[in-house]
Amino acid sequence: MKGDDRRELILEAATEVFGDYGYVGTTTAVVAKAAGVSQPYVVRIFGTKQQLFIEVLRRALDILLAAFRAALATDNGQPAGPRIGVAYVDLASQRGLLLSLMHGFVLGKDPVIGAVARDGFLCVYEFLRTEAGFDADEAQQFLSGGMLINTLVGLRMTDDYDTDPRVRELMQAALPEKLDIVLALRESGL
Repeated sequence: MKGDDRRELILEAATEVFGDYGYVGTTTAVVAKAAGVSQPYVVRIFGTKQQLFIEVLRRALDILLAAFRAALATDNGQPAGPRIGVAYVDLASQRGLLLSLMHGFVLGKDPVIGAVARDGFLCVYEFLRTEAGFDADEAQQFLSGGMLINTLVGLRMTDDYDTDPRVRELMQAALPEKLDIVLALRESGL
């Protein structure tokens, strides 16, 4: 396997592991095992767990913005907001991607990770304002909805969807167009 391919394999595995266990709960040894490589190899490629996490955040933000740009470029008659929103929910199928971002956002106090997470969040805001043409209120509403979706996914609300009417009502309100996708993730173990 080429070095770039192996690096991407490690980043994919790290995204899943960081998404599942967060920054504090993850070790490079666990990432290495998930990627099928040795722990010293992970350290050789990325240096530290912190640098690996930063690369996961940057990769996740690149994927997120690429999905948003693709949705914006696809004019299917819907306004930009719903198209970009659907693209966001679709990213939930990439295990750990949205949750890794959320883990990065809660580390705002960390001088290194917090700075990277803030910059990434502001890049998304800037995309919404400049490329998607949202005004400040529309961008805030979009970001609020995305954070709610992340929270629902992180809390695994789908586990209680069939048994708790409050969960069902909240999820139907938060995900009117993509509830089926999020519920399907439950079946796949995400």
